[in-house]
Amino acid sequence: MKFSAQEEFGLRCLLQIARQESMTIPQISSAEGMSEANAGKILRVLRLAGFVDSSRGQEGGYHLSRPANQILISDVLNALGGKLFDEEFCEKHAGDEGNCSHLTDCSLRHLWRTVQTSVDQALSKITLSDLAGSESAMMIQIPKTISLRN
Repeated sequence: MKFSAQEEFGLRCLLQIARQESMTIPQISSAEGMSEANAGKILRVLRLAGFVDSSRGQEGGYHLSRPANQILISDVLNALGGKLFDEEFCEKHAGDEGNCSHLTDCSLRHLWRTVQTSVDQALSKITLSDLAGSESAMMIQIPKTISLRN
């Protein structure tokens, strides 16, 4: 399982904005070592998804559209790249005949659905605010926040 570059850089851009309160595309691209064009593309996705707002002018830039503790990481990743598994997955990987030969009894579908549910449960408990701290703080916070048994 891999996360896309868009998901990784999207989270990084949001973290930069959360930590600095407001940033321009050149500032974000410089801080993250990415091109301004790529930063602009990702920020457009984040703006359309409602995570950031932008303002023009000398004091302009991007800022969070709501407090960081109200932005769920699961929502951000879904907006940037979608889910790891959805029911349409089976339609895309049906095989030569256009119909999955395992349509009625598929252990793989159950596996992917279970993985997706676990990922959703874990990431829906983590906010952007949780990630805005240091790595050592996250090493303490994440195990407390995520309990897949809940």
